[in-house]
Amino acid sequence: MAKKYFHEHALPIAAIFLLTAVLLGAGFYFGYSKGAKSVVSTSTMPSGDTVKADFGIFWEAWQKLRDNHVDSASTTDQELLYGSVTGAAGSFNDPHTVFFPPEEATKFVQDVSGSFGGIGAELGSRDGVITVDTPLKGNPAEKVGLKSGDYIVKIDNKPTDLMTLNNAVGHIRGVIGTPVTLTIVRKGWLQPRDFTLVRAKIVVPTLDLTMKENNRIADIQLYAFNENAPQMFADAAAKLVASGAKGIIIDLRNNPGGYLEVAQNLAGWFLEKDQLVVSERFHDGHEDTFKANGTGALKGIPIVILINQGSASAAEILAGALRDQVGAKIVGEKSYGKGTVQQLFPLKDGSSLKITIAHWVMPKGLILERNGIDPDVKIENTDDDIKAKKDPQLDKAIETLKAQMTLNKTQAVAK
Repeated sequence: MAKKYFHEHALPIAAIFLLTAVLLGAGFYFGYSKGAKSVVSTSTMPSGDTVKADFGIFWEAWQKLRDNHVDSASTTDQELLYGSVTGAAGSFNDPHTVFFPPEEATKFVQDVSGSFGGIGAELGSRDGVITVDTPLKGNPAEKVGLKSGDYIVKIDNKPTDLMTLNNAVGHIRGVIGTPVTLTIVRKGWLQPRDFTLVRAKIVVPTLDLTMKENNRIADIQLYAFNENAPQMFADAAAKLVASGAKGIIIDLRNNPGGYLEVAQNLAGWFLEKDQLVVSERFHDGHEDTFKANGTGALKGIPIVILINQGSASAAEILAGALRDQVGAKIVGEKSYGKGTVQQLFPLKDGSSLKITIAHWVMPKGLILERNGIDPDVKIENTDDDIKAKKDPQLDKAIETLKAQMTLNKTQAVAK
């Protein structure tokens, strides 16, 4: 989750906040006191927005739950309220719009700070199933062999089919040094397999630079778009220029994204100033644009970008922008398709709402959400490749880049 995703302005999200307002406004209190007899068809929020709803149904359902559920006596009104807000957030069928009660809100802030206890994997939800979105380099999930796209069907033998994403994360996280067993279903397997991981303190890596082909090719592996990435990329750029590199591979495989500003900064090394990087499209149709603001110092050097199912968010933005604007070739597998903007709204009791407020749109019009980026050259790394420590995707990226470098040299001579 990027800093940029947490905009300073608060959009009017009436449908989300209405349940908090129920306990505050006099008109809503009337609805509570009259219960099912009260039909509030049009009401005004504290923000001035108009909400059209029959709140009598809400209070009727509340009372039925209170009067009839077998665990009613042990469930507090606050828990019912939190459950109601959770349901309101879930009504959008958007796994990225989530309500966090106070304890979970604190954990979420710890997670996005970049250092926390767990297994070292970005988790998601696809078609209602908990999935591994991205295993992070050097952490337990990667070490035991989890892959992007793996389905987690059990956690310590507890089925996940009725768990929310937040519940699953809560079960997986725990005391550093303790084990957790995940039951995994993977495409191509005949049956599930168990993986036991030891929880650890997770530190997200940033960048590695490797020079290949007698220093002619710079292989930049970027693991996260965090606050360290711009300076580390600048250092890598200085080294590759000094070495006389003629081509660059940007490896964004298993990169879950991060700060939008970082994607914008890195794009500025390859694009002309003020070239479009990405647009935000909001619910009312208006767009904010984000443009390259760098020097374009690496403009003209052939680029190949590596992606896979674990490439998401800011990683997809950088890959898409460089392909749309300078014709960078993309090798690997279809990316995740995380193309929405989230904003964190703190609530007064320490809880919070993470709400999707906009879509990312690439320069040529592609909406990233659920579409992802299709590579120009499709190639997979199989389980056998990984066991044999082979990397066909990287080999194909080098091959593709060398062909582009030869073409550029030929064109330069012709001129």
